[in-house]
Amino acid sequence: MNAFFIANKFKKNILQLSIVNCYLLIVISAFADDCVMHKMAPAVSITVPEWRMSVVQPDAPMDLLHGNIEASLIESYSIQAMTVPVADGYCVVLHALSAEIGYTEFLVQIDARHIPNSCEYNVTLEHEREHITAHLSTINDSSNAIQTAVRRAANSIMPIFVRGAHEVDSALDSMEQELQTHPDIILMKQQINAEQEIRNKKVDQREDGQRLNKLCGIDYLRK
Repeated sequence: MNAFFIANKFKKNILQLSIVNCYLLIVISAFADDCVMHKMAPAVSITVPEWRMSVVQPDAPMDLLHGNIEASLIESYSIQAMTVPVADGYCVVLHALSAEIGYTEFLVQIDARHIPNSCEYNVTLEHEREHITAHLSTINDSSNAIQTAVRRAANSIMPIFVRGAHEVDSALDSMEQELQTHPDIILMKQQINAEQEIRNKKVDQREDGQRLNKLCGIDYLRK
């Protein structure tokens, strides 16, 4: 029995975290007593996305010493699974996983009372750039932990038996759920969030108004 087909599935959820899942199925001819024997260590590749910064000045008053920054962290997975025909159905087997993990968007907010390109505006913007550096350095310094977490999660996914092609989507949904809820993936995201919070607090602790006073000759009180 020989067959070949490609199925694509796209899902995206956005809170501050975007998750994209794409599946490529390659059906090959094979016979096996069960699916366990087809388990393999999937090839895993991980990349960091490019990022960009946007600056806005809201109408509502803000803290004159600090701007605000919204960071978008994405988790993007592309799963390749072989579907192996067996006597009573198919074995859906994960054989490759590509992941993209990192920050893509930084939205910087600066108080509207700071005129663009003024000393106060530029000093505040530089402060927010330090926050961006804190986010990016967290991902960079966590690269080994990210690699380990994704590889362990991918290696834990066992082949799934289905009785027909109509059940393949359900098997892929199960793999997706298993990957996203794997303890190593959850811990990885918790560690990233915790570390970036620590680093960003340190950035804010260094900004007490002295830079504005020294560089711009203005002594702002925190509002």
